[in-house]
Amino acid sequence: MKYKRILLKLSGEALMGTQSYGIEPAQLQTYAREIKAVVELGVQVGIVIGGGNIFRGMEGAGKGMDRVQADYMGMLATMINGLALQGALEAEGVFTRLQSAIEMDKIAEPFIRRKAIRHLEKGRVVIFGGGTGNPYFTTDTAATLRAIEIEADVILKGTRVDGIYSADPEKDHTATKYDTLTFSEVYEKGLNVMDLTAFTLSKENELPIVVFDMNAPGNLTRVVRGEVVGTLVDPRG
Repeated sequence: MKYKRILLKLSGEALMGTQSYGIEPAQLQTYAREIKAVVELGVQVGIVIGGGNIFRGMEGAGKGMDRVQADYMGMLATMINGLALQGALEAEGVFTRLQSAIEMDKIAEPFIRRKAIRHLEKGRVVIFGGGTGNPYFTTDTAATLRAIEIEADVILKGTRVDGIYSADPEKDHTATKYDTLTFSEVYEKGLNVMDLTAFTLSKENELPIVVFDMNAPGNLTRVVRGEVVGTLVDPRG
């Protein structure tokens, strides 16, 4: 197994499935089964999920809402998604813990680094909700921060495209896919992997990133086994 401990980053939009809003139960179940498969291989899994399927703070701010208030609303949306994913995983027989960066003692543990690591060592999937607990930071940044804190081997960014392209493949059919990139190449080419804060934090801590298609059955398992899936952003560059 190439990766023993991973941080899986999922967008909130990924949970919409074929819907235009909210959570599609079938999509949730599919992801739960994909995650269960890697847990059964002995991989330790931490997860950060966005909230864009419910509310996106930056969009709210762009429409005149107070940015801080809007960002906190977005953090609450990640908790809703975290609860949904926790329920789906436990329905599949996977032991989980939901931790929050914002105190919500009725529904989640507070984020405590040592406790999170202990859960992972015991084979539990740990879902990190509430972003970083601070406004002005994205869930990409939260994912990178949590990955560093739990000493993950890699950040796996599950998307609906099969890697990083020279342009948006859904808009430009001439876009070419990269199998590997260095951090320097991502900067030079102006490629959109994560927001700049998250990406810089990852580079400074030499944490590799794999961007892959989470919707392709078995892809998550192939990635943790070290197969060439998606695009690897190598920190040694």
